[in-house]
Amino acid sequence: MDFTQSSLPTLTPPRAEVQDECLTHLGRERIDPFYYMRDKEDPRVLEYLRAENAYTAEVMASMHETEEQIFKEIVGRIKEDDQSYPTLRRGYYYYARTEKGKQYPSYYRVSEADFIERYGQCPTAIEGGELLFDVNALAEGHDAYIFAGYAVSPDNKLAAYFANTTGSYAEFDLHIRDLERGEDLAFTLSGVSSLAWAEDSETIYYTLIDETLRSTKAFSQRLTDAEPTLIYEEQDVRFSCSVSETKTREYIFLTTGSSTTTEEYYLTSDGSDRTPKLFLPREQDVRYSILSHREKFFIYYKDKASLNGMVYVTDKDKVQDRSAWKLFVPHRTEVRLDSIGVYASHVALEERQDGLTQIRILSIEGESCGSIHFPEPVYTISLKGNSTYEATTIRYSYSSPNRPASLYEYDMEQRESLLLKQQEVGGGFSPEDYSVERLWATAPDGVRVPMTLLYRKGLQRDGSAPALLYGYGSYGVTLDAHFSVSVLSLVDRGFVYAQAQVRGGSDLGEQWYEDGKFLKKKNTFTDFIACAETLIAEGYTSAERLMAEGGSAGGLLIGAVANSRPDLFHAMIAAVPFVDVATTMLDDSLPLTTGEYEEWGNPNDPKYFDYMLSYSPYDNISAQSYPHFLVTGGLNDSQVLFHEPTKYVAKLRRLKTDDHLLLLKMNMDSGHGGATGRYDGIRDTAFEYAFLLLTLGMK
Repeated sequence: MDFTQSSLPTLTPPRAEVQDECLTHLGRERIDPFYYMRDKEDPRVLEYLRAENAYTAEVMASMHETEEQIFKEIVGRIKEDDQSYPTLRRGYYYYARTEKGKQYPSYYRVSEADFIERYGQCPTAIEGGELLFDVNALAEGHDAYIFAGYAVSPDNKLAAYFANTTGSYAEFDLHIRDLERGEDLAFTLSGVSSLAWAEDSETIYYTLIDETLRSTKAFSQRLTDAEPTLIYEEQDVRFSCSVSETKTREYIFLTTGSSTTTEEYYLTSDGSDRTPKLFLPREQDVRYSILSHREKFFIYYKDKASLNGMVYVTDKDKVQDRSAWKLFVPHRTEVRLDSIGVYASHVALEERQDGLTQIRILSIEGESCGSIHFPEPVYTISLKGNSTYEATTIRYSYSSPNRPASLYEYDMEQRESLLLKQQEVGGGFSPEDYSVERLWATAPDGVRVPMTLLYRKGLQRDGSAPALLYGYGSYGVTLDAHFSVSVLSLVDRGFVYAQAQVRGGSDLGEQWYEDGKFLKKKNTFTDFIACAETLIAEGYTSAERLMAEGGSAGGLLIGAVANSRPDLFHAMIAAVPFVDVATTMLDDSLPLTTGEYEEWGNPNDPKYFDYMLSYSPYDNISAQSYPHFLVTGGLNDSQVLFHEPTKYVAKLRRLKTDDHLLLLKMNMDSGHGGATGRYDGIRDTAFEYAFLLLTLGMK
């Protein structure tokens, strides 16, 4: 495929103005020819980005019809006019609605009495109600808009909501809306990261981020007061703090923590308390959280000896007396405790074993009250819980790669599930047309790594099918096998879609995470390579037709694998990729850096710095042939700053020896999540799929 240099973007600043940067740390020198690209105010950088975008548009112009067809396919599978199933909170049922042709949802509520009178206990459709937020109206006139949720005051009269117009998922403004008048109060705060209402409905507790986007300070403020009261400030640069309400409505909890260690405080919830009281002092590598019952406290607890977590119960006045704790759920090496919900009479546990989830219900005394699981090889259950402390029902969602999402309500007393809502899929979709399979690869150290595969029935395992292998593998994030209407556009074209549950996630327990971080990070990459090799060896695809994709820290995975085994892949997509690891981790003025020390290691320690350098994608680009590449970024990205994908593409252009496609698509209006509207997001997906098809010569 010949897209040669005639239309390639160029950036050749005068050498007198821009010199290669020599970066020195711990006696190690690195030459970075594109270091200056971190300045998005530099007109040369903006010119370069515009040139890259223009080149990308030119190359992809031949795929416009295919891209449009994929877009229409995906839209045709979703229910454009839809609504969420209503949720009861403090006397109102709340729900969201989407409308055909509109990018954003609208949010409504109906009083409990009106709801029961009009719809009964199990409605199939809801009309009208009190409009709280029309996000389409809020977003009007903005190129990007994120509505990050809302919280209604206990008296149901006010709603605090978070939003921004930058597309950043780390920086939000807080607004307060008077729901009776439908207007915002003259009260706005920037950089709010969490919020909790006091029971007086006049006082809010909130946390603010600093210049590095770390949440460092907690405040209390009556809405009628001009100034807030600082109630907590976090000094440890690894830690961030947040506030939350409790289901029992007795307390406001203040939690501060890093990725390995937590500490919790509490305040009474009446609005008068300005002094957080400590539950347990922080202890390195110990994570705990307190769950409130009106008669006692439940304590989720994990340390190095109990990585998968356990639960204790104790009297409310004996939290600090470890001898008074009673074991409620023991630690199990084969079962990871993902979440816990405490109610007046029951405790709901979401647990993970062998990469699959189940929900288990216990009485408040610890007796078994049933469990929820499915007899399929691969599926996902997610505990949604219930916001009401006295509830005897909980909700959970279920899906698998060929089964659309279903929302159920489980009666913890009757031990029965009721289907509330099932995702409707258009376009002639039938689950029976697809096969779902779990496949295991063997890593170089002998560890077995699971993959989830989705493909159309009748697949010929002769290596002729194209395949897309997706991976992440960081921060303990699990890569659950869920249903995606978008992926069907590839699978229906003969693709095998595979998700690799590599180490660095927590898919097979907390040790799975520990074995893919710090000085074991390379396990993430070799696991992914093993999965690719297995797909090829088992005849699902071939190296000439195998694609790979990952985003953010998953983009680090893609970049590292591209450097070490480019021969295994035909094309790759690195979305908002974290690829300049060493330079970013050395700059503690950048957003989120210091909190990452407990994921990648502190680069001021030579052993961690040298290890980072050994796999950092940007630092290890070499003069070799690379797969076809699409790299995306966001100019307003606050998690992975725009210059990382920009520098990566510039250096790759300089050094790679092939004539394969290398495209940079920079969103000039948004951030880490890309386009903020639902249709714009679908167009981004259609663009990526069209790129893959272009590299294969498939239209």
